[in-house]
Amino acid sequence: MTFNQPLQNNDSINISTEQAQSISSNIVEPKEASWKRNLDIAITIAGAGCLFVLAHSMVMTSSSDRTTPNPITSSQSRILPVETMEVSAVKSYQVSRTYTGKIAAVRNSDLGFSRGGQIESVLVREGDRVTKGQTLAKLDTQNLATQKQQLIAQKAGAQARLAELESGARQEDIDAAQAAIADLEQQLKLQQTQLDRRKFLYSQGAISQESLDEFSFGAGALEARLNQARSNLRRLQNGTRSETVSAQRSVVKELDAQIADLDITIAKSNLKAPFDGIIGERNFDEGTVVNAGQSVISVMENVTPEARIGVPTKLAQQLTVGSSQTLELGSQTYNAQIAAILPQVNLNTRTQTVVFKLGSAEMTQINPGQTVRFQSTENIPSEGYWLPTKAITEGVRGLWTVYILSDAETGEAESYQVQQQAVEIIHHQGDRVLVRGTLQSGDRIIADGIHRLVPGQRVKVASK
Repeated sequence: MTFNQPLQNNDSINISTEQAQSISSNIVEPKEASWKRNLDIAITIAGAGCLFVLAHSMVMTSSSDRTTPNPITSSQSRILPVETMEVSAVKSYQVSRTYTGKIAAVRNSDLGFSRGGQIESVLVREGDRVTKGQTLAKLDTQNLATQKQQLIAQKAGAQARLAELESGARQEDIDAAQAAIADLEQQLKLQQTQLDRRKFLYSQGAISQESLDEFSFGAGALEARLNQARSNLRRLQNGTRSETVSAQRSVVKELDAQIADLDITIAKSNLKAPFDGIIGERNFDEGTVVNAGQSVISVMENVTPEARIGVPTKLAQQLTVGSSQTLELGSQTYNAQIAAILPQVNLNTRTQTVVFKLGSAEMTQINPGQTVRFQSTENIPSEGYWLPTKAITEGVRGLWTVYILSDAETGEAESYQVQQQAVEIIHHQGDRVLVRGTLQSGDRIIADGIHRLVPGQRVKVASK
């Protein structure tokens, strides 16, 4: 009787019954141990067959690889080219700051009449350039002209009277006074003779007491008139008293003062430019009745313009009066000179006002009220490294990350490994930033394309 034990590759071992018995008789081991031994032999033979099949498969695969070529996956193909730059430390950086102000007129006046009245004419328009003393507007002055004529007439009469007093009496007046005295003396003499006759008749009882009294009163009146005539004659002969002449002179001066005051009032009815300037506002037109002091026209001085700009106190302390600076007005730049630095500090903005004086050549190009800018460059001491903005990426906890190149690896020429470095941004300027951190001068960083990289990746420097 024969049983077959299958093996790998369709091989088998045939054992006869007699052989099996002979083997069993020669083995003194127990039946169970004999069975286990046969099982171990079978497993060993099966393992040998498996190894044979695996070796055959590897040979077939190797042969297949030689006949059907595949793409070569080389580590060299995974090395990315990158743009790099070498960093160097700086000890400071400059910050440009712009401060805004306005063009201001040196003088700016709101003009009004010193008296109320009706506006007769306004001779300028807004924006007109005027010269000092030019008439800008007029009030109606008809009533003032009438008052002036009255005063002039009164003055003429007072002057004539003064001239008469200063010249004294004329000879004709003296002769007339003397003739009047002589006539009164004759009348008094006649009256006295008639009175004596009336007294005799009264003593004889021919007339009454009443008739006598009438002649007595008449004689006294004539005597009084005679004394007055003689006094007038003496006054004419002695001339006018100095007190009278002085009093009349005072009357003339008073009239002169009234006329002068009226002339001033008439002159102030003409509104004139106090300086060369530009008309800013025209508030009223012809026919309007305005009050004294009410603003009718505003004028801004048309001389060398000034720019007033507020700057921080620290910067104001660094500026010097008389130094030249550059100001920006729109798209134009102008040379200016610092005329003054005002000491007052604005409580709201904490700035000081710097007054810049522009050249007279810009007078026709610049108008008060325009916005002007002053740019100042400040040097700030701080160590750091300038990097392009494309070379940094946002990190954690407010920090940023840059990639640097480590030393070349063994076996790969000109390849580098990427390493991360944390940095802090100090200042941003255009397309670059100033950072500080663990960088060192001479480190080569990746300047662009960092979004494609991960720490530890191998890269090579891109050829230019």
